[in-house]
Amino acid sequence: MAAPIEAKVKAASAATFLAGIAIAALNAVAADSSLLGPLPSWLQAPLLALVPAALTWLAGYQARHTVRDHVDPIQG
Repeated sequence: MAAPIEAKVKAASAATFLAGIAIAALNAVAADSSLLGPLPSWLQAPLLALVPAALTWLAGYQARHTVRDHVDPIQG
C-alpha cells in the first residue's frame, strides 16, 4: 500500500506549478521583456529561475507536516 502524499509535497508542487503558469502568462503578455526591463540582463535569468524555487521552498516550509506512524526498520 502506498503512503499518502504529504501536505508539504502537495503545497510545494502546487506553488511551483502556479509560479510557472504565472511566469508563462507574464511572458505572453509582456513578450517585449518590459517586465524585467529595469533589471540588468545578467540578473534577469537567475531571477526567473529563483522565483519558482523560492515559492516552492516557502510553500513546503509553511505547510503542515503529515504525521505518520513510526515503523522500526529492524522489527518491521
